[in-house]
Amino acid sequence: MADSRVTNRSEELRRAIDHVGYYPKVVADAVGSALAGEAVNGFVIHHEPTFDRDEVRRHVTVLVLTSTRLVVAHTDEHPPDDLLPEPYASTSTEAIPISRVGSVAVTRMVANPAAPSEPREAPGVSEAVLTIGWGAVKRVDLEPATCADPECVADHGYSGMLAAEDFALRISSSADGPEAVDRLLEFARALSEATVGPPVVATAGPPSAATVER
Repeated sequence: MADSRVTNRSEELRRAIDHVGYYPKVVADAVGSALAGEAVNGFVIHHEPTFDRDEVRRHVTVLVLTSTRLVVAHTDEHPPDDLLPEPYASTSTEAIPISRVGSVAVTRMVANPAAPSEPREAPGVSEAVLTIGWGAVKRVDLEPATCADPECVADHGYSGMLAAEDFALRISSSADGPEAVDRLLEFARALSEATVGPPVVATAGPPSAATVER
């Protein structure tokens, strides 16, 4: 018999996708395919409109946490182009093993933090940013290398920096509602708990011998 909590989470995810109303069948089909039958342990959905000149374009991001993977799905809508003469939507999904998640960073913005509150009451978070790094995409910034001599005209090649392109999701209570911020923080906590590895047990080895040469 299936766990009712697992079934409820999956149904809750589908209801949330339907509630957003952004091509729900397209989004649900893509997310379901990426899940590949795994149970849903947690999720967060962010729907955001963007302005393209005089038109409004929308896109939605869905993060789903399973016992083994983090599923990221992103859907955009596009105007007609040379290949497709009608408006269309594109959906991309990525399934990342939990073991590959290298960092889970959370930034919280609290309005008027000095305001009096109950001793055990946590201050309300008005905005939160979840940043996840798993090393999927890296960016290389190159520039001509130079030396300390200001009159040197030699070619020193190039120097650069290799930086990881982390995934970031920002949700604010003013635009998305306080419940959306709470869900993002809840998801971040669940993801952090999932990335906790087994404890490292130190083993006692033979004492090292120091050799002194005279």
